[in-house]
Amino acid sequence: MTPSHKKEATTIINNINSHAIRRIRRLRIREEREQTGLCYIEGLRFVDQAFSQGAIIETLVVARPLLDHPYAQRLVKRLHRSGIPILYVTPAILHGISLVNDPQGLGAVVKQRWKRLADIKIEDELCWIALSLVRSPGNLGTLLRTSEAVGGAGIILLDESTDPYDPTTVRATMGALFAQRLVRATIDEFVQWKQRNHCMLIGTSPSAKEDYHTITYRHPTILLMGEERKSLPIELQALCDLMVNIPMVGKSDSLNLAIATSVMLYEVFNQQRMSHV
Repeated sequence: MTPSHKKEATTIINNINSHAIRRIRRLRIREEREQTGLCYIEGLRFVDQAFSQGAIIETLVVARPLLDHPYAQRLVKRLHRSGIPILYVTPAILHGISLVNDPQGLGAVVKQRWKRLADIKIEDELCWIALSLVRSPGNLGTLLRTSEAVGGAGIILLDESTDPYDPTTVRATMGALFAQRLVRATIDEFVQWKQRNHCMLIGTSPSAKEDYHTITYRHPTILLMGEERKSLPIELQALCDLMVNIPMVGKSDSLNLAIATSVMLYEVFNQQRMSHV
């Protein structure tokens, strides 16, 4: 190892206004994330999942005094051996970057991963989720986590307002973000892709006549979900092969988007499981 490498490895940043730290802090802003194509993740689970799922880690951020988990120490060594640059910082600086109480001594600047819808090939995954509007970053994160849990392929975003790399969304995925494919497409692109791949498009609405539990979800299935307060717009409902409702007997008139999508995902999941029994 050359002297310059030794110096780089042992330099510890203790200035919150250093260029490298200001650059990371700016990734809290969506405009900066979109311009750079980067995001910042923090915590052992998230960095480990990103690396194991093949995400490109631009920079690893490490506060050695906080790196007390043996696996975290091994992970840092493994990432260092793979050639990923490491930015060593003091605990105070790491907390200054962090949006959580316990960043576990570890964070990373990661390149966002997006797929073109035209390049997506239907495989053996459970289903896709198409979303028209998601107002809550936490809902989107929970939705991605559930999709990963049941073997879903990923999400197709049909609007520009939703950002899966929002820090709140990333945190809510508990690392599942990196195991899901993310696509942004226009409605016209989506319709053409759906028709070309002969997908069954299912939407939900409280006024739909069909019970979600009574229909057969054939492969390949896409669940088209919208804002819970307004349901799917009429023009999107018209694209669906079938609209279904999720029965409710309480006084609530709607379900949280993440919960409604999870109910639908597990119905598709259970039908597929039973078909293989």
